[in-house]
Amino acid sequence: MADSPTSSKSRSPTGDVKKPKGKGSPKPKRSPKPKGSPKGSPKGKQRVSAKTYEEPDLSMASMGHPEIFPLVLTEKTQEIFNCRADIDITADNPYKLLKKEDIIQDMKTRAAISDFHPIKKIVQDYPGEELLIVFDRELKYGQIFYLIATEEAKESILNPPEPEEEEGEFKEGMQEDYVYKPPVRKPWVSLGSEKEIEEESVKESPAKIKYMISRPHKEFGARIKFFNRNASDKYGYVECTAYQDKNFTIRQLERDTGIQVVPEEKETGTQTKWTYPKNKGTQYYPREFSDEDKNMYLSSEELKNFVLSVTLRVEIALQQNEIMDAFFDDWKALAEDEGAFAGKSDIFLKEYQSFTDLHYLKDRTVSCICWHPTIYGIIAVSVTERLSYEERIQMSGKLLLWKAPILFWSFADPIHPQLMLECPEDIYCFQFSPSDPNIIAGGCINGQVVLWDISQYEERLQNAKTGGASKRTTANMPSFMVEQQLAKELHMVRYCAVSSIEYGHKSVITDIQWLPDTFEVNRMGTVFENRTGICIQLVTCSPDCSIYFWDLRSQKPGFQLSVEKKKDDKIITCPAEVPTTFKHLDLSWRPHIKLGLPKSDTGGEYSPLKISFKEEHYYTKIQDRTQPQIKQAASKDRLPYSEVTTPSVKPPKLLENITTNFFVGTEDGEVLYTDWKMERDGDSGRLLSQKPSNIYTIHDGLVHTVQRSPFFKDIILTVGGWNFAIWKEGVTSGPLLQSSCAAKRYTVGHWSLSRAGVFFIGREDGNIDIWDLLEKTHEPSQTQNVCISLITCIKPWIYSSKQHFLAVSDDFGTLHILEISWTLSHPSINERSSVQHYFEREVKHLEYFDQRQEFRALERVELEKESLKKVKTIGGQRSRELMEEQTKQDYLEFLDTEKNILKGLGLLKGMDRFSP
Repeated sequence: MADSPTSSKSRSPTGDVKKPKGKGSPKPKRSPKPKGSPKGSPKGKQRVSAKTYEEPDLSMASMGHPEIFPLVLTEKTQEIFNCRADIDITADNPYKLLKKEDIIQDMKTRAAISDFHPIKKIVQDYPGEELLIVFDRELKYGQIFYLIATEEAKESILNPPEPEEEEGEFKEGMQEDYVYKPPVRKPWVSLGSEKEIEEESVKESPAKIKYMISRPHKEFGARIKFFNRNASDKYGYVECTAYQDKNFTIRQLERDTGIQVVPEEKETGTQTKWTYPKNKGTQYYPREFSDEDKNMYLSSEELKNFVLSVTLRVEIALQQNEIMDAFFDDWKALAEDEGAFAGKSDIFLKEYQSFTDLHYLKDRTVSCICWHPTIYGIIAVSVTERLSYEERIQMSGKLLLWKAPILFWSFADPIHPQLMLECPEDIYCFQFSPSDPNIIAGGCINGQVVLWDISQYEERLQNAKTGGASKRTTANMPSFMVEQQLAKELHMVRYCAVSSIEYGHKSVITDIQWLPDTFEVNRMGTVFENRTGICIQLVTCSPDCSIYFWDLRSQKPGFQLSVEKKKDDKIITCPAEVPTTFKHLDLSWRPHIKLGLPKSDTGGEYSPLKISFKEEHYYTKIQDRTQPQIKQAASKDRLPYSEVTTPSVKPPKLLENITTNFFVGTEDGEVLYTDWKMERDGDSGRLLSQKPSNIYTIHDGLVHTVQRSPFFKDIILTVGGWNFAIWKEGVTSGPLLQSSCAAKRYTVGHWSLSRAGVFFIGREDGNIDIWDLLEKTHEPSQTQNVCISLITCIKPWIYSSKQHFLAVSDDFGTLHILEISWTLSHPSINERSSVQHYFEREVKHLEYFDQRQEFRALERVELEKESLKKVKTIGGQRSRELMEEQTKQDYLEFLDTEKNILKGLGLLKGMDRFSP
């Protein structure tokens, strides 16, 4: 048994036992053998043998301590009995008394789950009312806790016997008296130390040089005459300074140093600081000159002379202030420059929090993540079944009964979702409305568009940061009861409206985006002014070769008979908990514009996966959300979407400065640049989609990301297959930067919201590549592992000026929240201009490359013509090979001439270029 302290027993009201002082060991005592036989055992000898093997001896009898029983107490059991390791029980106070009734009640409540179930018989047969638990930090008996099973051992530990003092030693110590003995003079005995001192002493070995200075006797007492003389001439002062002779060098190989032991000295000082606070106020009046004094001082000669003397210096100072900023902080700028060139140790992503759920996220993957635009710490994720096309067909019946929801997570509670959005099918993408964060639009796997309104649950999400009222009421409850209580409070929000399945997409919706609240698009694709002031249109794309524009306003005419209206109300009835915000769109919502992507060379169409408009929304404004925010009152008089219509009296204003061109990424790896404006066919009069003006085949796989930079609206990042590319709108030669083939396939990418030259790319092996264009352009600056499965989504977010987050989801349904380091989140001085200068250099490089290509082509043609002229025919006739070459050259010239004629007639159109 471990050594126990030797102090008197003292117990706190909660049952804690203070550690006694001293040492002692209780006498070992064997615990009584348990009686009885287990239920269900066979009769006869088999019953006796079963009894012997079903009750093994759990005590430390093999070590000589049969009264000690090691225990494994989980964190839940430690919280129930207030015996948490290193909190309630420490190494200084390792004892805890537990009531026998509480242990028996715990075994009845939790049955076999209880940690005291293996020693149930010992607890029941214990004669006392309280059992002693000892915290074994050094694991002397194999576990971190052990139980004392006898009253004698418990008393010996809590009240150990005091050690007996030996009387003989005590008496001898009392009788001894100190007697002073004066020192006795002894003769000096030499041991050779004076010889060492003599050898260590320094003596002057070379003879000193003597100088004798004299002057004639006639100069003594003569008159002295002083005169001026230059100090630099030969009669002046000449100093002979020491210098190192380069002819030889003396190196000190060994040195003997003698030291002397002296008493150690230490100087300390202290001063008492008086910190007594005292309120004190002082009121004073400024001293002012009278009018007579002012006139006297202003007309005085002293003031005039002072002004004239300092006029020149004041003018020089003013000129310097115009040239340079006198209030510029050089030290602060120096610190920022040093921080910009930090090492690799500061470029990292720190794990901040993670979210997962075994019930809703089991065997599912995260398809899309979105931060809440206004509420800090709230993030929403959509999940889908991790199934192939064949497996989804086989399990279609099961999938109809169970739909994967959209979960809202909070930083305050990483275990339970705060809100769930019910979905008709699996959601692959969703977005919050920029004008109203309570409106959410999502795209389903079956091609339908879904709308939610969570205005009723906005206060619940805001209270999730502090825990709300439910956590305050359950503060004194056990942890397992709190989990059950919180699990019951989860709300399932039903969708408000879903689009018509027959008029929607025929395949999964892979991207959805809101159009800004500054403009709207009509059926022709023309841009007009949006007078409503809210986002009323959104765009979706799908691999079914279509891009749809949707309008949230009512598509029915403004007037309607009351009888028909009553009939409609009777037919369509919504549940009471479902908002009627988009009741006018439910099951009848059709796309506003249907846009295709026809191919120019063949009759097929491109399959879009991602789209990027020039007017995208980024929540990059840094707000110090650590300070208390003023809650804005919700406008109850908000106009419903069904009543938002364009007035017919005054037509909307046509906007010509809005760019209608946009980028598209396809599932075959192409990057397209096209226009959403429709063209009317001259023969049939139907509206047709324009063909893409530029087509690039850069990626060798699905294009997962097409995103514009939040700092430069004409810079686009595309990620797909095994590489990524950076484009500039208006440059038709190709990408500004194209990466080499990576070791692992890229799955997603995203620009940084705070640094212009930084972006993050996720890979299929669970790593994230951090690219910094100001540091490296041929390889990532840092590669960091986040998980073991492929990364599905990346979404950064700015909480405050000092805290930036990066949300990363994987294929196993886990959401990781990473905190971005200072170097990756705070830009250096002139970083934006440096990145812009880099893009401009790349544009010039592409232009030079194109010019060189054209020049090389012309040069190659000229060389071929000269080679044909130099070759002379043999015997007045050309050889067969030379005739074939000349025939081929004539045919190529004929094709060029035919092409120019067709262009002149307008029968052949050339490739359009971007407008400057």
